[in-house]
Amino acid sequence: MACPNSISNSTAAALVPFRDTFSGKTVLVTGHTGFKGSWLCEWLLQLGADVHGFSLTPESTPALFDQLGLADRLHHQIGDIRDAALLRHAVEAVQPDFVFHLAAQPLVRLSYDRPVETYAANVMGTVHLLDALRSLRKPCAAVFITTDKCYENREWIYGYREEDPMGGFDPYSSSKGMAELAIAAYRRSFFQNHPVKIASARAGNVIGGGDWALDRIVPDCIRALHCTAPIGIRNPHATRPWQHVLEPLSGYLWLGARLASQEQCGGPLCSGFNFGPGHDANRTVGELVREILKSWPGTWTDQSDPNALHEAKLLQLCTDKASALLGWSPAWPFPQAIAETVRWYRETDACQGEPARFQSLTHQQIAAYTASAQAAGIAWAV
Repeated sequence: MACPNSISNSTAAALVPFRDTFSGKTVLVTGHTGFKGSWLCEWLLQLGADVHGFSLTPESTPALFDQLGLADRLHHQIGDIRDAALLRHAVEAVQPDFVFHLAAQPLVRLSYDRPVETYAANVMGTVHLLDALRSLRKPCAAVFITTDKCYENREWIYGYREEDPMGGFDPYSSSKGMAELAIAAYRRSFFQNHPVKIASARAGNVIGGGDWALDRIVPDCIRALHCTAPIGIRNPHATRPWQHVLEPLSGYLWLGARLASQEQCGGPLCSGFNFGPGHDANRTVGELVREILKSWPGTWTDQSDPNALHEAKLLQLCTDKASALLGWSPAWPFPQAIAETVRWYRETDACQGEPARFQSLTHQQIAAYTASAQAAGIAWAV
């Protein structure tokens, strides 16, 4: 299959949402080498931001960060958020207008193998960044990204609201609940009369082109389909709020933009927000795989294990707060999110070693998503 062509001028013209908030601004992204971090950096660059990244090296091969050639297009620093002194120095050197904190150990099953590493990165790494921001003496909007799994999971059919208790059965989930508690404590204790504004964002089960992580369902599907092998499904009946990566990223960016308009930390925006899909996208893993196979035919097998490590069965988010306070809502329905995800993988299949081609398709999807949000009248896009 041929690689995608360069993005057109008319498409590029659509990439001016968020009221030009980020144009010419200095933005620090932790975890910029990861899947979500790479998409976020690509979007910020399109918005005219001066992007600085602080992260470990990409963990997967291939990695979206490398495919997009981001190391040559932003300020790229390799660093570990568990190193408090190095992270503080980075914040002081960058003097950011915005911070998006995505650096984390992001996998539930890996947290069972590496619990200490998970808590160190997800809890203390977050605390290190919060503490470094205390010394910043200029206006800055900081959005700390956690996960939908930060809530104490009751296995109920209702969507979790921002005021529901934090918790978590496994080390990963509980580490994210702890991170949320630390963010709230620092915000109340140190940022009430401070130029830095602090908010947190909760989203999960994000899908999209360029995710190559191990032990995640969409990359597992793509690897199997590449090899014409059956897709093995570990938890076919588990329900998740599936959403394209651009959905929560639009929420993070819009929350940051709105925070920046405030004089100082305080008020309803300096708090936690859920960014999830519509109720129609709360589907089982089996339904997700069957939807993928509509765009890339193949087969799957049930590999359920009654003795497997615990993972939540039911999980969804209520996004009423983001709708009411930010005018945010999802733009792509479940079938479109899946179709665009699979299209990215299939259309870049012949583009190995050509960053401009990966950039082109990624830009096209950002533009298409923006156009959908504009057509729906979503606040950040209009």
